[in-house]
Amino acid sequence: MLNPFKRRQDSKVKGKDTSIDADQLVDEVDEDSGEQEVSPELSIHPQWKIEEEDLYVYRFQNNGLEPLKPNQLSLAGFELNIVDDKRVVVGAFVRHSLSKTIKLDETSIVLLDHDGKKLGRKSFNLSKLGDLPAQSSRPWIFEFKEKDLFVNVSDIPTEDFQLAFELKKKRKEHQLELADSWKNSLASKDVQKLEEITKSVNPPKPGEVNFMGLDCKFLDSGNLQVTLLIRNGSEKEINLEQIPLVVEDKAGDTVAKGGFKMEDFKVTANTSKPWNFIFPEDLIMKPDADLSQWKAYPPQN
Repeated sequence: MLNPFKRRQDSKVKGKDTSIDADQLVDEVDEDSGEQEVSPELSIHPQWKIEEEDLYVYRFQNNGLEPLKPNQLSLAGFELNIVDDKRVVVGAFVRHSLSKTIKLDETSIVLLDHDGKKLGRKSFNLSKLGDLPAQSSRPWIFEFKEKDLFVNVSDIPTEDFQLAFELKKKRKEHQLELADSWKNSLASKDVQKLEEITKSVNPPKPGEVNFMGLDCKFLDSGNLQVTLLIRNGSEKEINLEQIPLVVEDKAGDTVAKGGFKMEDFKVTANTSKPWNFIFPEDLIMKPDADLSQWKAYPPQN
């Protein structure tokens, strides 16, 4: 792996340093790290071919960086070049203050100006950095193409730029949502039971909407009542206008099949909402079904 910043004549660090708490990207951090700041030592990737002059510049630049607090990761940009008026190549030290070797994974990184305005974004496979020794600082190259930029290449500053880890917001705990009619009719113990069910099962995957069966029974009227938990795993509220359902019994036979028109039925982001679906007798195909085991689901198109 060649060093694209060979024979630099200017050893000035031209970018800024940004840091995050290491536990946002690393599973295990130092538990008893104290408060002493750490100055990570230079670590060159084993495959980099570094001339003595460049090694001296890297060491000089790294030694001039501010120390890190315990359990921190940082990106300290030292140089930015525009290549062929189409690509932005950024050199940065990937630093950490943990007292053990770490390895990073696929991570989104943003390019910012001195005011923090986003100029570009790209996902980088940071496992290519290799094993980062304890409390180390490894120079690395980050390349942004035109498609990764939010501005024209000519508008990218070559000084006072920043690279930063773009971290996804931690998802809030999946919650139970009740329609007003349910709030007014359910006893507190029943609400508590629904809350326990909601928290005890794995939440839906991000962006996923699915149905979880709660109860299925024939009413005295001969109708079939199915109670489902409609689970919204997306970060946006959903509005369901129509829900087609198929109900199967223990033998796998179709018990009932039909579509339900929903009136202003919304499910808030990252919540589960219970609802009763009642099949009239004319939609019931197996009135003697064994419902000791059952499932209900939207049919495939």
